[in-house]
Amino acid sequence: MTDRLRSHRLDLSRRHLLRCFGAGAVTALSLPLARPALADPVFATYPFQLGVASGEAAPDGFVIWTRLAPDPMTIGYGMPSAAVEVAWEVAEDARFAKVAQRGVAVARPELGHAVHVEVGGLMPGRPYWYRFVAGRERSGTGRAMTTPALGQRLDRLRFAVAGCQHYEQGYFTAHRHLAAQSPDFVFCYGDYIYEGRGDRLRNGPDGPQEAVRQHFGGEIYSIGDYRRRYAQYKMDPDLQAAHAAAPWFVTWDDHEIDNNWVDSVDQDGTPAPIFALRRQMAMQAYYEHMPLRASSLPVGPAMQLYRQARFGDLLDLNLLDTRQYRTDQPCGDRWGAGCADISRRDAEVLGTRQHEWIVGNLRRSTARWKTLAQQVMMMDLDRDPGPDTTENLDSWAGYRVPRERLLGSIRDMGVRDVVVLTGDEHQNYAGELHIDGKRPGREAIATEFVATSITSGGDGEDQRPATIAIQGANPQLKFHNSRRGYLMCDVTHERWLTDYVVLDKVSERNSPATSRIKLVVEPGQAKLLPG
Repeated sequence: MTDRLRSHRLDLSRRHLLRCFGAGAVTALSLPLARPALADPVFATYPFQLGVASGEAAPDGFVIWTRLAPDPMTIGYGMPSAAVEVAWEVAEDARFAKVAQRGVAVARPELGHAVHVEVGGLMPGRPYWYRFVAGRERSGTGRAMTTPALGQRLDRLRFAVAGCQHYEQGYFTAHRHLAAQSPDFVFCYGDYIYEGRGDRLRNGPDGPQEAVRQHFGGEIYSIGDYRRRYAQYKMDPDLQAAHAAAPWFVTWDDHEIDNNWVDSVDQDGTPAPIFALRRQMAMQAYYEHMPLRASSLPVGPAMQLYRQARFGDLLDLNLLDTRQYRTDQPCGDRWGAGCADISRRDAEVLGTRQHEWIVGNLRRSTARWKTLAQQVMMMDLDRDPGPDTTENLDSWAGYRVPRERLLGSIRDMGVRDVVVLTGDEHQNYAGELHIDGKRPGREAIATEFVATSITSGGDGEDQRPATIAIQGANPQLKFHNSRRGYLMCDVTHERWLTDYVVLDKVSERNSPATSRIKLVVEPGQAKLLPG
């Protein structure tokens, strides 16, 4: 993709370029007459308002991203309806004294003037620094890392797990703390944005509460709506700091499109062809704002997001998509008592192709740790400690057959050292996975770490009384906590350590972060131990 973008030039006349750029916030200057070229612009305001990011790390490179948006919340976001050249550099040092790769990409209006550069030809297993230049303007600097060579010995890996960042419910201070820890990468499990309308007030347990800050506009449906919502989130300096600190591996959950969507079904009963249009626009905006490869470019209302990254002989990171191929939630998608549909034989969470893909990856893996990086809780919890059974039907608990199929495959293949990373719950959980959580077997099949939200749910509390009762009724659940924050995983061949980092408040800026608990898994046994 990089070579194609670098060599491509639009055949525009000088008169056409000046007419297009003169109508917008950019003026074309210094246009060579010898050959048609893209514009060398001068911007009325800083064009890198949305920061920079990297992702999709590989042994020889990674993706670097930015989006030109001098005025992100307006129609046209301060850019003309024309393509613009953006120069980029990747260096071996933060001062750019030794540049490793450089080139020119094209920011196209069809993609909201986003830039995705797939950088290659780099050395494995080391940090690099990158930046962009458009006209006379230079972006901030980001730090990225290549992964080790395939099969290479890797002694240690440190990475963060984060997501569920509702703009109206708190400040993104957790991202600033995450950035300060300089992880090797960040896994974002989804709910990067929330799609709802801007509301000054929301109903809380103690009555009406004023939003910490407010979404721009109503619920988002069009490509312009989604672009502005991403822009509002990405202008946050704490989120920009986390993106600049390390490469991200991203996947979505539901709010990037619509609450609790699966496949062609939304929560409002919208006709499938109409919802497909919304999915198509939401997926394009998601691609435009994430550091993804061209292989994830949407095709209509579909997008390839399940994929694998390998970190030497230490860890295989398998990123799953539990939304796009899932059958409709059972029992009317109600939180509460289950129904016969939770045991449907034809139910799917991953779909047949993705299920076979992940089982094959696990079977072939020679890494010490095999990770399933996904969105919704796999642990089977009875969420009502009384005589009735209460299920979260938007989790794997609503899909018993697909869950049993996956965990049974792991057990039957004899695959050990499987760790599941999850979000969505807006609470921290840690537990052990069995085929039937209601009657745990003698030995767990895998372990699961569930990360709380960055802000969703507000400040929270250390432990909810209701969840204390749930933990008492579910011996496979070893820990829970209801503060906001993220996970920091420190992985070696001898142990997997997960640090639950929490904040006192997200309703106030600059809240301190502390380690709430550290939990360890040792090779060969899916058992949680104190760290």
